[in-house]
Amino acid sequence: MGMRDKKRNQKRVLARRTAAPRSGEGKDFLPLEGGPGKRIRKQLQQPEEPENTATVVYIGHIPHGFYEDQMQGFFKQFGDIKRLRIARNRKTGKSKHFGFIEFESPAVAKIVADEMNNYLLFEHTLRVTLVLPEKVHPKLWKGVRRGFIPIDHVAIERKRHNKEKTTEEHKRMVEGIVKRDEKRRKRIKAAGIDYECPALIGSVQPSAKRIKFDEEH
Repeated sequence: MGMRDKKRNQKRVLARRTAAPRSGEGKDFLPLEGGPGKRIRKQLQQPEEPENTATVVYIGHIPHGFYEDQMQGFFKQFGDIKRLRIARNRKTGKSKHFGFIEFESPAVAKIVADEMNNYLLFEHTLRVTLVLPEKVHPKLWKGVRRGFIPIDHVAIERKRHNKEKTTEEHKRMVEGIVKRDEKRRKRIKAAGIDYECPALIGSVQPSAKRIKFDEEH
């Protein structure tokens, strides 16, 4: 067999390999490279997206003056709100500028997270993200129904000041007043001021609630 015959046979083999399959042939097989079979395999290999069950939304960069009532009125346009909370300082009651909203429907929460993130509100760019159910703190909604109740520090201090004192407590209080008075006298004398401070007269009864001062003129 000459070179021409060999080349002719090689062309025939290549032509058979690249030729389209006959009708009824190759239906049970997918092409190895390229073609629609590759796209089908990719679709089969892609994992399905997990179903969204998150109903809690985190909201950050909340502007001043945009509190619970304002947030309730603004976000209820998307859907029914189950619970809402703004983080506040326990002592002053001021907003910490972030909070959480729980919607009745996960679909509504997803829409709010997608549409309201980076939304400009009163010159503040909101940060809105979904909070997965396993990431929600168990005490997040503790006391949210009663609302925020500020701590009355004045009443606490009044109660502490007016409570009945024991003999030992009253004695320590008098000693502290006397020490402070002595330091005051020394500062006045060191400053070169000729002034005679009035004497202190204090009751030593355990039930006394304050020290009485008497000025000698």
